[in-house]
Amino acid sequence: MEYQWYPGHMTKARRMMQENMGLIDLVIELADARIPAASRNPDINDLAWNKPRIVLLNKSDLADEAVTRAWMKHLEQEGVYAVSLDARNRSGMKAIDANVAKACAAKIERDRARGILNRPVRAMVVGIPNVGKSTFINSFAKKAVAKTGNKPGVTKGKQWIRMSKTLELLDTPGILWPKMGDPETGLHLALIGSMNDEILDPEKMALQLIEMLERSYPELLGKRYGFEDPGMFGNEENREHRILEGIAKVRGCLGKGGEASCEKAAGILLEDFRSGRLGRISLERPGDETKGDMQEETHAEGNGN
Repeated sequence: MEYQWYPGHMTKARRMMQENMGLIDLVIELADARIPAASRNPDINDLAWNKPRIVLLNKSDLADEAVTRAWMKHLEQEGVYAVSLDARNRSGMKAIDANVAKACAAKIERDRARGILNRPVRAMVVGIPNVGKSTFINSFAKKAVAKTGNKPGVTKGKQWIRMSKTLELLDTPGILWPKMGDPETGLHLALIGSMNDEILDPEKMALQLIEMLERSYPELLGKRYGFEDPGMFGNEENREHRILEGIAKVRGCLGKGGEASCEKAAGILLEDFRSGRLGRISLERPGDETKGDMQEETHAEGNGN
């Protein structure tokens, strides 16, 4: 199955971002800590190639802590200013101001040399749908200034928000990109809820998620759904389907004649993954052969030189 979603409003949003890029000093890019590669839109590299950038690995509370630490080290080695963030609980917020100051040091010094004092840094907040941009802005501002929602497409247009005397943020809609070269990138984006669920096949997504979890976190499914012996599902073909049927039976997802409803079980599994009830899970690790469509950051892009 090819996972692809690029509705017309995203073209308009991309154009708006391009038109406003000349007004801003800094790009604050939010990525999902569970999929730091797939959740970084490669179009941002084209739009903001000459701007300093900070990458916020949001929803870190849902990701594997050890893997997130490895991603932070990887990004820092690439010369990228990075912060591990849990915007809902305001964890990691204190590190943002310091990174803004470092990323914009050259701009601030130029202003001082010209006799311009206390001009606020103007930053554009960008990211894919449902990555938590509005939640981040509200947490950073310590008040509700941006609309939030548990589905993609809540932010429809741009919005300037004055955070302090030294920082203004331009909130922008979440956008994907027209063509994803790697099927796994699309799958990862679909799993975290960055695509419209109505166009997706939840059962197929659940089977692919089970396959990934069996490979990287084999104990989590048994722990969550009470399987006494994961070996009960066998190791031959269709093991993932039998596990999904097992989830259906445990959760009482039964259809006519008492048959297991894999469709309902798929919905439960996906929601358990997205909410963190399944455990702290990272689907991508630095050095994975598949890095999605993310273009490698250079040190120059990280520091705005």
